[in-house]
Amino acid sequence: MCGFFLLVLLLIALTVFLLSWGKSHYFVVKGMSRVWIMTCWTLKLPHSAYMNTLIDKRSEVKMICKPTALANYIKQHCEALAHPPQARWPRTDPHLQILSNLIWPTGDDGGVIFTRDNLLLEDGGIVALDWAVEHPPGGRALGCHSINSPIVILIPNALGKITRHLLSLCHLALQQGFYPVIFHRRGHAGCLLTTPRYQQFGDPTDLVQAVAYLQYRHPSSALLAISEGSGSGLLLSYLGECGSSSYLVAAACISPVFHGQVWFETPLPWLYHEAALLYRKLQLSRYATALNSIMEVEKILRCRSLKDMEELISCVKPDWAGYWDHNEPLRDADEVAVPVLCVCSSDDPLVPASSTLPMSLFQNSPYFLLALTSSGSHCGFIQEKPGGTGCWSHEAVLEYFQVVGDFFKAEEKKCFMEGSVERSVLGPQRQLSAHSGLFPFEEEQNTFTWNRSYTR
Repeated sequence: MCGFFLLVLLLIALTVFLLSWGKSHYFVVKGMSRVWIMTCWTLKLPHSAYMNTLIDKRSEVKMICKPTALANYIKQHCEALAHPPQARWPRTDPHLQILSNLIWPTGDDGGVIFTRDNLLLEDGGIVALDWAVEHPPGGRALGCHSINSPIVILIPNALGKITRHLLSLCHLALQQGFYPVIFHRRGHAGCLLTTPRYQQFGDPTDLVQAVAYLQYRHPSSALLAISEGSGSGLLLSYLGECGSSSYLVAAACISPVFHGQVWFETPLPWLYHEAALLYRKLQLSRYATALNSIMEVEKILRCRSLKDMEELISCVKPDWAGYWDHNEPLRDADEVAVPVLCVCSSDDPLVPASSTLPMSLFQNSPYFLLALTSSGSHCGFIQEKPGGTGCWSHEAVLEYFQVVGDFFKAEEKKCFMEGSVERSVLGPQRQLSAHSGLFPFEEEQNTFTWNRSYTR
């Protein structure tokens, strides 16, 4: 068994090396594609017989949305959404993108360092807010953001694992003038678990308090949010529960999970399931002694599926169906009142088939937009360009935020010229030009306390 896993690691190292080798000979690539197909078959990874050795001419982006003024403006002005990601094999392979972006170690945090705010919640729990800061080689951290820089709240996957994908998004956001901050759930990413419970898959209570805190501390900055993979369960739940009272101006979900129960009940490919299961158990074992009084920790650590772990950890009583009545990401989708761009790929091996996408939601809701690509894997969307590679989805969602901001500013100007600025399309709580704190200072003191530490 150890020899088998050593072979897998060697193959992964070789394929990652190929990802960074820009001048592979045609026959070498062709041969390696055959070897990779056999490797996928051995590892029980679903794989298409079609292998891309040239630019994938099938690649395209389908925009599915209700034809509103905002949607039409985005289609006209967001160039990234009009040009699909283009790359050659092996970079286009779905599994290689997952191994490279989600599983491979992050190394030096991708040239980004973080300062941490620990936020004490109403019930005594703690969540962490990691502020991304540029880290120039051999220099000090650059605090180059103005007081009005738009803040992008990044929500990692449901496991709380920090990935290369998320770090590269932080880096690009910094370069484009955004101020990224990663939201960590209680017990994730070194955030202490001070209450005898984890945050449920779609429970936005902690995120509601964190966003309100950010709005209070940065009243002049527009608040935006991006979720990674299964982190969409939290972001979509937040948007639905808060509705028009949300402090967010716009949101985006990269490779989202729309149906939580279906996602847990649909078996993941073996390799990814075992990796996620091990990561979840290691996370739980850190607090095994403290949690043993309220849950059967030993039984949980013997679980052989993520579904069983989620049920034993989060369900107060054996009521799996009832649990999802309160945790499905789209349970309150009709209440969402800010534009949400969802970026999905038809070859994503970590979510159910694209046939399960809630097409009626995108066709009927004025707030949901779907960008569906033919290739991109799960949080991959690698884009070849002169001088190296980039991530198409990162460029697309950040440009989308800029375009949405331009649209809202134009609408505010139009409303002002018509003498109806008080009925702006943003509503009274989401003005781009001026954000006002909605909590009085006394209430804020009772709700939040915080402490900054330099952790990474």
